[in-house]
Amino acid sequence: MGDVMAHVTRRVRAGVAAIAVALALVSLPPMAAGLNAAEVPAVSFAIEGRVFSLDREALLKRPDLTVIDVPDDVSYHRPMRYKAVPLAPILADHGLAADDHLEVAALDGFVAQLPAALVLETRPDRARAWLALSTADGATADGGWPTLPDKDADPGPFYVVWTNAAASGVTQEQWPYQVASFTATVPLLDRFPPMRVAETLPADAPERKGEQVFAVQCAACHKINGAGPAELGPDLNLPMNPTEYFQPAALKQLIRNTKSVRSWPGSVMPAFSADELSDADIDHIVAYLTHMAGRKAGPAK
Repeated sequence: MGDVMAHVTRRVRAGVAAIAVALALVSLPPMAAGLNAAEVPAVSFAIEGRVFSLDREALLKRPDLTVIDVPDDVSYHRPMRYKAVPLAPILADHGLAADDHLEVAALDGFVAQLPAALVLETRPDRARAWLALSTADGATADGGWPTLPDKDADPGPFYVVWTNAAASGVTQEQWPYQVASFTATVPLLDRFPPMRVAETLPADAPERKGEQVFAVQCAACHKINGAGPAELGPDLNLPMNPTEYFQPAALKQLIRNTKSVRSWPGSVMPAFSADELSDADIDHIVAYLTHMAGRKAGPAK
């Protein structure tokens, strides 16, 4: 009973911390205002009921600051070198537990979902998470970054990058940039029941598999039934679900590579290679969306 109560207490604290960080972020100006590292110099953390922030100067003074090589950076699509600090000791020292869940919010409304155990990993043969502060060469004194390919933006002020990412199955959507905050909380689907499939579905149903893929790969940008933390992309069930206006083949192609179906100047949805999102993954996402089209519901008040 004591372990159960401790677990519940930790979750309550995480919820309180999430509210505190959300309130703090309200004061941040939007990316449209042209933010750079000098204007948003600190990253916020909410862990176990404690809220704190670390500015770039403090991070640059950490003894574990180092230069890392990322052979295939998912945002720049090429090898990169960064000045970075490992995330594991920062988070562990402030009480993040392996059974926690971490949400990483970006300035543009993107919200990455990261199991705490993944971020806390320190073994050399596994993926390791780093908070990049700048590129290792050519960065300006205030933390300037090269512009991202095909975007009028850069990853600053802070960028979560990975070494040995493939060893732990780190996905493209788990490399958030323009990072503003880290919040320890409960897993996404536990927090937002309107995103869940029907309880009566079998455990191995493709809709259930799609629900899990959606939580990691799609919920970083999209809501379902008004539920979810992301603010970047449209809701994918309200007012209409894409399965209600796309043929299945076109919808699968849209998920694989949006620009191969339709393109517009403001489009930000990336293409996904088969390594990042398999054909089976896409089939499961479509099964999930089809199922959710019959489960429309407004967000909880």
